[in-house]
Amino acid sequence: MPEKQRDTPLYIKVHTNDNVGVIVNAGGLPEGTLFPCGLKLKESIPQGHKVALTDLDRGDPIIRYNEVIGYAESPIEKGKWVKEAVIKLPTSPRLDELPLANRVPKPLPPLEGYTFAGYRNEDGSVGTKNILGITTSVQCVVGVLDFAVKRIKEELLPKYPNVDDVVAFNHNYGCGVAIHAPEAVIPIRTIQHLAAHPNFGGEAMVVGLGCEKLLPQRLVPDGDPASIVSLQEQPGFMPMIQSIMNMAEERLSKLNRRRREPCPLSGLVVGLQCGGSDAFSGVTANPAVGYAADLLVRAGATVLFSEVTEVRDAVHLLTPRTVDEEVGRALIREMKWYDDYLQRGEVDRSANPSPGNKKGGLSNVVEKSLGSIVKSGNSPIVQVLSPGEKATKRGLIFAATPASDFVCGTLQLAAGMNMHVFTTGRGTPYGLAMAPVIKVSTRTALTEQWHDLIDVNAGRIATGDATIEEIGWEIFHLILDVASGRKKTWVEYWGLHNDLCLFNPAPLT
Repeated sequence: MPEKQRDTPLYIKVHTNDNVGVIVNAGGLPEGTLFPCGLKLKESIPQGHKVALTDLDRGDPIIRYNEVIGYAESPIEKGKWVKEAVIKLPTSPRLDELPLANRVPKPLPPLEGYTFAGYRNEDGSVGTKNILGITTSVQCVVGVLDFAVKRIKEELLPKYPNVDDVVAFNHNYGCGVAIHAPEAVIPIRTIQHLAAHPNFGGEAMVVGLGCEKLLPQRLVPDGDPASIVSLQEQPGFMPMIQSIMNMAEERLSKLNRRRREPCPLSGLVVGLQCGGSDAFSGVTANPAVGYAADLLVRAGATVLFSEVTEVRDAVHLLTPRTVDEEVGRALIREMKWYDDYLQRGEVDRSANPSPGNKKGGLSNVVEKSLGSIVKSGNSPIVQVLSPGEKATKRGLIFAATPASDFVCGTLQLAAGMNMHVFTTGRGTPYGLAMAPVIKVSTRTALTEQWHDLIDVNAGRIATGDATIEEIGWEIFHLILDVASGRKKTWVEYWGLHNDLCLFNPAPLT
């Protein structure tokens, strides 16, 4: 916040119909604070938390984003802190009553003249990195592969300077699982699509054991045995390592011949996600990312948004935007599948948000959802993907995933994501090895605290120092620069990445 404004008490009211506002000032505001509009705080309220803008009786709706986020459990005076404890969670929208494709947004004017420097693949996809990817067919081989990758990076990679990295996709699937259970299709197709990720340049390589249920042949095109190392066929540990290194060097030599070249934005698949969200997510970072998402769609790119439990309570705002009723029914199908999945586990949507989300001012999953879907911008939704499926259309797509950062990121990569934009209010060092991750902060205070981890400060929107449009364009241009290799994100600079995490709702045996 500029020095001249640091002592000015500020709150954000998103819509004229809202009866709560969010405290903007870092550190919160004390009891007795008087706002320029005449509102006086009747108790201290932390940054990001809600203040009542009117007197509320028991049972009155609490409105934010012009939507009901709950009902008052007891009377709340104007100027009081609207805490989680005084908000009754409303019911979710009924899936059988949702409008479908009745307010489809008109296509925005095409945005022409933009390209990025990417790596073209024979299948028509485009890489934003040039990586040797090695997939495992079963968890049993992970220790051996990790040993081999360490040697590959030390001994081979320096000989091939045009290759960015060597990445092992390790996971805990492959054996001891109900491989033919109906829901086993989710982890299996996820691994298959990850093995063929655009950033791997078509040079598939799989390390298997030899007796696993998930046959390595299922993970490479046409089951090509030349792309598989089976450890049980090797006469000892060092021959295992040498076999992996020999196959890796063959592929490194091919990948090293690849060069970046101008590519249309139709080659970009940008995944959007939020983690460590707070009450500013829906008013600063996510709207700015949503504006950038619309720019990307106008320029011909594909944009993925996800996280079913952070969409479910706002799905009534999305089904009208589906391009047709078939896509609308697919969106409802994914919501219902997840409702049933949670019910089988004897949990409900109140398990979200996290303690950190609540500390940042998010009272319940309804408020969180309304802020989360803003990342999707205003484009029509053209496709809905079940977990592990790959995008086949261009435009705005809902890729159904759990809200877990690591599971969501894994499934978005399987959908073809080659660029990731991640918004955060509480802060997280989350990163991916397979694709660049741009971090967008919801608060200036977080950007100042984590100056060497945050790439874009959307907190300037809250204090009026930047507009949603200005930050949206900043994110758009940064996406193109990072995708082209002209700039590195902070997590790329530090080499930070999280392990990928499969979503496996099928039984273990």
